Amino acid sequence: QVQLVESGGGLVQAGGSLRLSCVASGDTSCISAMGWYRQAPGTERELVAAISGGGNAYYADSVKGRFTISRDNAKNTLYLQMNSLKPEDTAVYYCKADCGPWGLGTQVTVSS
Repeated sequence: QVQLVESGGGLVQAGGSLRLSCVASGDTSCISAMGWYRQAPGTERELVAAISGGGNAYYADSVKGRFTISRDNAKNTLYLQMNSLKPEDTAVYYCKADCGPWGLGTQVTVSS
């Protein structure tokens, strides 16, 4: 079983930056693709960015040019660098691998 633990969230002013991390542990041999999702109050969870086992990245239109997803396979860690943050980026951010359950999430709050 894979376990995912997110960290790096917090309160930041609009225009600021945060770097999220997600550490995978357990049976990580099943992991290929990984992604970051977010869920704001009253909305459905949405895919923000994903990265394949080969390093190909996908971004939602709302974050293109501002967010960068990356991974360090040696450390079993997924990252999300978030720049030029906007109040509408406020949400709980979750990490997900293509096997195993969701992490508990990390709160990101962007003030205007």
